[in-house]
Amino acid sequence: MTTSTEDRTAFAESIRAFARDRLAAGALERAHAPGYPWEVAELLAQQGLLGLTVPEEDGGQGATLLDAVLAIQEIGLVCPKSADVVQAGNFGALRTFAEYATDDQKARFLPGFLAGKSLLGLAMSEPEAGSAVTDLTTSAERDGDSYVVDGTKIWSTHSVEANVFLVYVRFGPGVGGIGSVLVERGTPGLEIGKPSEYMSGEQWAPLYFDGCRIPAENVLLGPGGFKKQISGFNVERLGNAARSLTLGRLAFTIARDHVLQREQFGRTLADFQGIQWKFADMAVALDGAQLLLDRAAANAAQGLPSAYETSVAKLAANQAGFQAADQALQVMGAMGYSTETLVEYCFRRTRGWMIAGGSLEVLRNRIAEDVLGRRFSQRAPK
Repeated sequence: MTTSTEDRTAFAESIRAFARDRLAAGALERAHAPGYPWEVAELLAQQGLLGLTVPEEDGGQGATLLDAVLAIQEIGLVCPKSADVVQAGNFGALRTFAEYATDDQKARFLPGFLAGKSLLGLAMSEPEAGSAVTDLTTSAERDGDSYVVDGTKIWSTHSVEANVFLVYVRFGPGVGGIGSVLVERGTPGLEIGKPSEYMSGEQWAPLYFDGCRIPAENVLLGPGGFKKQISGFNVERLGNAARSLTLGRLAFTIARDHVLQREQFGRTLADFQGIQWKFADMAVALDGAQLLLDRAAANAAQGLPSAYETSVAKLAANQAGFQAADQALQVMGAMGYSTETLVEYCFRRTRGWMIAGGSLEVLRNRIAEDVLGRRFSQRAPK
């Protein structure tokens, strides 16, 4: 989509203008409202901001991953809740689906996803398989022209609102037996449990599969598909990193404007050296993480980002975003801690992304393996 610095600047400015015109009003209220903002999804779809990296022949924009990162950040700086919609429509499960779905699956599901009228959820974690996702036990057994799915999923993204779920399942033993299937909401044998709430205000619901029968054509990736799924999941991690940085920078900006105006002891807060150093440290961390994020996205070109560059970018962005939100809240005092501004919301959201999509500890393990040139098993010796 964008091939030069001038094009990228114009693209960013157009999104910024749209966000200020259509999303700025109500951003604070939207952040604290429960549920998925369907009206925003349709609005972003009309603007061509869903399916940015999906090929044009499949109904997308044929843009780069760097374009998608730019879009999520420009939207998030104006309305952080709306950035979640950009995530759902460009990163996350949708990107894995777009990469590996059959023509039939794309024809059935992509139009709704790209129009903002339907939502794809990701069902990966289980009660005994979180970071150790290869320990999953949810099974998919062939039965004629169908597969029967049994198991439980927790912490699933968009589990309260999604119309379709991309479900990690086990077709057979070992890592080679892991793949994924598509299960539509309302399929007999799928029960969606009572919603629970995270500290961020987001909701999730457990998914119970009990003799859930799906057609064979709903298999996304069969046995041996796990590595492909994780490669697609690296895109989700970049969306996570982009939102971490964006909300950190939003909190940074709100706090900066506050300290330039707020007076105590006869001078502005910005006149105190202790406050100045906080902003200097935040700026260095945010700018450094942005470069690492851009590297990972740019090197992916039209494909998928590398595991190493993704891990480095997410680790740096998660830490920088949370540090900025934390320090912004601190310098604003009670006002930062209050729901009267978006700073406390940014604090809560950036904290969650240090866990979601690969914890900081898991990322460090992955980075160390690349640096030292060998794999380190985290499992107890047999």
